Amino acid sequence: MKTNLGRRTRILAATTATAGLVLVAGCSSDDDGGSGSKTAAGGVELVKAGQLTTCTHLPYPPFQSEIDGKVQGFDVSLIDLVADDLGVKQEILDTPFENFKTGAFLNSGECDLAAAGMTITEERKKNVDFSDPYFEATQALLVDKDSGIASLADAKSKKVGAQAQTTGEDYAKSQGLDPVSFESSDAVLNGLRTGQVDAVVIDYPVVQGWLKDKANADAFEVAEQINTGEQYGITVKKGNTKLLAAIDKAIADAKADGTYKEIYEKWIGPYDESAASPAAS
Repeated sequence: MKTNLGRRTRILAATTATAGLVLVAGCSSDDDGGSGSKTAAGGVELVKAGQLTTCTHLPYPPFQSEIDGKVQGFDVSLIDLVADDLGVKQEILDTPFENFKTGAFLNSGECDLAAAGMTITEERKKNVDFSDPYFEATQALLVDKDSGIASLADAKSKKVGAQAQTTGEDYAKSQGLDPVSFESSDAVLNGLRTGQVDAVVIDYPVVQGWLKDKANADAFEVAEQINTGEQYGITVKKGNTKLLAAIDKAIADAKADGTYKEIYEKWIGPYDESAASPAAS
């Protein structure tokens, strides 16, 4: 099996914080990236020369979070493959999650793409263009082992938490729940840990990563795994067909040469073929 993770993955380190945004980069760069041109390989136009600027929302482990002062995760590694193909480096802007629904930072020219463990929905497609699906996602109902909650039906009489502006929150509401909204996945899980809520509805891959910690696994469990048919995609500004094609090619190549499997096993766990959706036709 051919693997490219060691060659292609760039570790990113936080370098700048300004105006509520955290700029994350492998190294500092001026606006023209030292190249004088904003056109990368394949004729892809970038918002800043010499770099692929990614909007995300931190933290959202295992997809993106700061670990030992560096932003790392599944999505970070995947977008590094795109940057490598374009011959540039990846830099990351930490932005509010609600901007992903509207594409605000893409439209304003602050980011080339957005990668944030984001579910493809028809509503979001009105504002942004999505890549081919790169991850099959489900929701999970996570509870304290002593809660007595065994299903979503049991949770209807309890206090349930969810991350604001996410499909997990939307799903909880669609099931007749009135979830307590938290700003980030870490805040949701901390709300459960500290007893602010009795259960949470959140993406199952996030739960997988969280339960790797023995203390968490000893105290909490997945009461129900909910298949909502969700798929994650990467977004670009509407009409940015060249960058979209570059993203789709990098995803397809990674699945074909074993890099995707290696990234998956590093950040999420044992690889299941169903986790990697086939390219959209």
